[in-house]
Amino acid sequence: MIIEKKLKDIQTRASEVENMMNSGNVSGGELTKLSKEYSRLSEVLPIISEYFQISQGIADAKAMQTDPDLKDIAQEQLAELKKIFPEIEEKLQLALLPRDEADDNSAIVEIRAGVGGEESALFAGDLYNQYKAYALRQGWKIEVIEENATSLRGYKEIIFKIDGAGAYGRMKFESGIHRVQRVPETEASGRIHTSAASVAVMPEAEDIDVVIEDKDLRIDTYRSQGAGGQHVNKTDSAVRITHLPTGIVVACQNERSQLKNKDFAMNVLRAKLYEKQRLEQVDSSNASRRTMVGSGDRSEKIRTYNFPEQRVTDHRIKLTLYKLDDILAGGIGLDEMINALIAADQMEQLANMK
Repeated sequence: MIIEKKLKDIQTRASEVENMMNSGNVSGGELTKLSKEYSRLSEVLPIISEYFQISQGIADAKAMQTDPDLKDIAQEQLAELKKIFPEIEEKLQLALLPRDEADDNSAIVEIRAGVGGEESALFAGDLYNQYKAYALRQGWKIEVIEENATSLRGYKEIIFKIDGAGAYGRMKFESGIHRVQRVPETEASGRIHTSAASVAVMPEAEDIDVVIEDKDLRIDTYRSQGAGGQHVNKTDSAVRITHLPTGIVVACQNERSQLKNKDFAMNVLRAKLYEKQRLEQVDSSNASRRTMVGSGDRSEKIRTYNFPEQRVTDHRIKLTLYKLDDILAGGIGLDEMINALIAADQMEQLANMK
């Protein structure tokens, strides 16, 4: 049962946050945090208002039953309000589920070819094109940070940013091993091969989310290698950053400017450290948990793309869609898959709360 005091506390907090934002006494990172909090609170406020209206309506209808002239009308109203009350309760329960504070952030995505050689690299390219098309449909912007392309239009590795509000919240369940079953372009005999690529989705971190000390960094510059054009090899524009306390290494060589490469590499480093920090908090907190849908385990095989049967199966929620071409094109089939994953995660959270 939803506690009305908690709902009133949320309304009070929303007013407090709004007043702080309008006071002119906060700026920078603090204002950003308050804006995000207010945005989340604003989503649930109309549902809370509707809940109180229906609750009051039920109380009024019960009181009206004592009046003989209004009894029939009151009973009719009471029956209707009691019918819709469970619906608003469920809406509130979903809206009040503990929310990942990073859901509103942009996302950093890493795709790496796995077992399967060149075919795996081609599949990594397919996944990148899928997410790129999906991002554009959502009105988000794509920025490639680092890429290691192959001669057949695939990628051994590609790291990119999906820049847009809510990108991480929509994309986070894509983390894991994606498997493909098809006849490779490199296969002359027509045999179906199975190969895989790994996807890691991390929330972009702000400076206020992660503190990085200069003394903890080793920054190396070198000349870019591979694709990118002749110009990239004439200066030491590529940047490699090592975070000494954790051993995390990030690199970027896509831009001509060493400064831009450093900025991109630092962005990825912040995201990796933020993700590490968040996972450690989940592991140490009894109140938090990793759900079946979002276990955080990048080694988990989460999805299979079967070309002969034109199907895509997500193994976590046992969902199969025969919309392979549409999903790989970043179409509504991918939306359907993502929506089902979000719904499954919410239902699991509700079940754990009971």
